[in-house]
Amino acid sequence: MSEHSQVAMPAIVLVRPQMGENIGAAARAMLNFGLDGMRLVAPRDGWPNPKAVAMASGAGRVLDVAGVFDTLPGAIADCDYVFATTARGRELSKPVLSPERAMEQARAMTAAGRKVAILFGPERAGLENEDIARANAIITVPVNPDFFSLNLAQTVLLVAYEWRRQGGDVAHEVLANTDFAQAIEVEKLAEHFETELERAGFFFPETKAEGMKLTLRNMWTRLGLSRADVQRLHGILRQLLRARG
Repeated sequence: MSEHSQVAMPAIVLVRPQMGENIGAAARAMLNFGLDGMRLVAPRDGWPNPKAVAMASGAGRVLDVAGVFDTLPGAIADCDYVFATTARGRELSKPVLSPERAMEQARAMTAAGRKVAILFGPERAGLENEDIARANAIITVPVNPDFFSLNLAQTVLLVAYEWRRQGGDVAHEVLANTDFAQAIEVEKLAEHFETELERAGFFFPETKAEGMKLTLRNMWTRLGLSRADVQRLHGILRQLLRARG
């Protein structure tokens, strides 16, 4: 039985990739280690991209079925757990994992039927804090602190390698058995609270409003909410509003 028939694959999400060559090289890195689920968020040069196809060489089939999305929330809407690869974002309080530990968890969750996504940022500056805030955990590669810049395809290859290497038995039963809320469900919860807090004048002063909203959105994803948690929080807010009204 092939690995693909045994366990679902994580989605490799390239957020605002800039060069077709790097997209193609990332596709090759993925297929080297058995991954074929690529998603592209607002590729700079549009899609399809002939330079990506040329660089992908024998991995063109990964590009043939790649999903293309205008926004990151759309790309991860069906996902239960999201990792963000970054050397930054430490000011956003989240679990920070090595590729090895992250892929152990990813294996456990996908084996239990959960949908996992791994975010990779654009080549020039990586993921923005607004992107990282939508992830549940951060993956950081332990590179030389004096030279920590990794090529997009190199980062994809490192994570894909760890995914393949973790192909044996995995533990992490608590994570695997949690009925995580999908990203779209957490997004709707965040919007619900943000709307009502806006009405209540919580985001004050106006100059700090965007930072406050980012902090709250990061909190929701960091909590690793289950579907029951999300429904409970919606219910709590609705009841508070009814009591107030």
